[in-house]
Parts: sequence; C-alpha cells; structure tokens
Amino acid sequence: MILRRLTVGFLPLLDCAPLVVAVERGFAAAEGLDLVLSRESSWANIRDRVAVGQFDAAHMLGPLPVAATLGIGQLKVPMVVPMALGLGGNAITVSTSLWTGMQSQGARPGADPATLGRALREVIRERTLDGAAPLTFAMVYPFSCHHYELRYWLAACGIDPDVDVELVVIPPPLMVDALRSGQIDGFCAGEPWNTLTVMRGVGRIVLPTTAIWRLSPEKVLGLRADWAASHPEETAALVRAVFRAAQWCDEPASHAELALLLARPHYVGEAIDALTPGITGRLRQSADGAPLDIPDFLVFARHAATFPWISHAEWFCGQMLRWGQITRATVAGAAAAEAASDGAAARATYRPDLYRAALQPLGLKLPSADTKSEASAFFDCP
Repeated sequence: MILRRLTVGFLPLLDCAPLVVAVERGFAAAEGLDLVLSRESSWANIRDRVAVGQFDAAHMLGPLPVAATLGIGQLKVPMVVPMALGLGGNAITVSTSLWTGMQSQGARPGADPATLGRALREVIRERTLDGAAPLTFAMVYPFSCHHYELRYWLAACGIDPDVDVELVVIPPPLMVDALRSGQIDGFCAGEPWNTLTVMRGVGRIVLPTTAIWRLSPEKVLGLRADWAASHPEETAALVRAVFRAAQWCDEPASHAELALLLARPHYVGEAIDALTPGITGRLRQSADGAPLDIPDFLVFARHAATFPWISHAEWFCGQMLRWGQITRATVAGAAAAEAASDGAAARATYRPDLYRAALQPLGLKLPSADTKSEASAFFDCP
C-alpha cells in the first residue's frame, strides 16, 4: 500500500543519485512511498519551491536549510535535515588560459592546494600591477559548501576573496558555457560539470575539494520543519529509502548501472563517460591527461556519509559569520545572528534524532555523538 506520494526536487548532479536510485531500484516503493522527482535548474528554484510547499522535500546544499531557518537571503522558513546525501564530489576548475598563467608561477598537475594557491596569488598580483580586471570565479549559490570551500582555499593562500577576485553565482549546468564564453575564469561546482569542462576542452580541474577538506559535507535531504513534524511516518520512510539507495550507490558493482540511470534525460542527462569519472573517483584533470585516482572523491554511504552531523552545520554558521553573511548585530533581528553564533540554528536544523529514529528498525550501528572535530580535516597553507 502506498503511504504517500511525495514530490522531491533535485538538480542534475551526481549527488542526486540516492534519490534517483530510491525510485528506480524500488527502495522508495518498499517503504510505501511514491516519489515523484522534479528536475530543477537552480538552487534558488529548489529553495523557493520547498518554501512555498510545492516540494515535500529536496536535494539541497548543506548550508541552505540553515540559511532558510535563519531567514538569510531568502524567506524565513524553518527547515530540517534528517539525513545527508553524501560527502565530497566537488572540484575547482579554471580556464585553460588561467592554468597557463598559473603554470608560469609554479603550478603543476597534482600539486598540493598551497602550491596551487600561491601560483594563483602570483597571477593575481601580476594582473593587478598590469591594471587588468580581477579574475572572476563562480560558485553555485551563496549558501553552499562550494562557496565556503572556495573562499577557504583562497584566503588560506593569501588571496582576499572579497578584494582580489570577483565571486559570482551561476547554476551548475551553466558553468561550462560561462567558462567557454569568458564570463568567468574558474568555478567550484559538483560533478559532472568539472569533467564536462575538461571533455569539451574549455578548462582544467585544478583541485578536487577533497584536497581542501577530506570527506567534506555536501548535499542533504531538506524538508520544511512543519512538514516533517506533521508527517513523521513519511519522513522516516523517506530517510530509510534514501539510506538504502545510498548504500547501493556506494557498491562498486553498482557503478555502471548508476551511470546508466543518471544519464537518462530527466535526471542528469549527460553522456555516461562524463558521469563515470566522478562516480568512480577517477578524474581526468585535463583533456590530454591520464585519469587520477582520488580516494573517497564522492561517498554516498561509507564513513557515516548520510549522518546529519551538527558539527557540519555549526561550521556553516561559522562561515556565514566569517564572510559577513550574518552579523551578531545587524541581521533582521539580532536574535537570528546570535542563534547562528551559538549553534542554536545548527542544532534546530540538522536533526540526528530523526535520522536515528528512522533507521532504528534496521538494527544498524549508528554514530552515538552528534558532533565531531572537523578542524583536522583541512589542509594547511602556511
């Protein structure tokens, strides 16, 4: 018997896979759910359609539900995250011309983030001396892991992301064309858009973001808090279905079929050879380069990848404060900023209690803590 039909939004990225697999491999039906997936073109669309009730749940950027709960840059709509959809899967890609300039300053394929960052810093310094316009880097949304990882790398390497470069927002499916047309010089986005840039001869993958933050948080399952509270059975069933799908996605034996599923036009809709590198963690950084094995590039279930760590949400709040997206004194209500600073918004939004309650019937060993240390996962850039 169908418990309920749920409409769930997603963007065409590899990490929408657990939702696709929950439908296509029957995990949702086994939980009594009829999932209707709706492909969207931007994170703003996802945000708004969840906020006004057109979607019951959605594939979301990790920081987006926290920002919605705080009412920053959007409608104030409290949301909850009962589970994550995986870890990693992002990369920083630059134009071929910018890579040439970085090479002249010491960048080399496979170099560490500090070496690559110093090379970029020198390119920026020379451009400033020549009176050239600042380089433009794109990220997918202001409240995104991509944005914060990009800023973290730039700042750690001596590049002020608010002064030395220009940062703009572009939806993931438009990144390749924006780089090709010269509108941007680089971007941080999820797969397969980095690989497609390389395949089309437009740019080069400089860094997988796993080099900046190993096992970094990424997408989550986001729901309005009032909907989750009034539909506890559906919420739990959805978590179980997507969890089982994530386990399936992580199996090497599933990768070929996963690429076939995601290649369908109503999902990611790109060629299988553009999807496989990100799924398997074997990225080709340049059109003429050999594939590079990147351990744990995209993780769906291993390493507690689906657990909604409150420490991830607290880190997002810290980045919002660091980069001026919220302040303790000036957000429409100082209380909202104070909530972010003391972690209240993180605890209200990321809900490991819902995760544990949903998966308890499966008899799994789940994390007993709600937070963990994140600092040791970052690279050092002296």
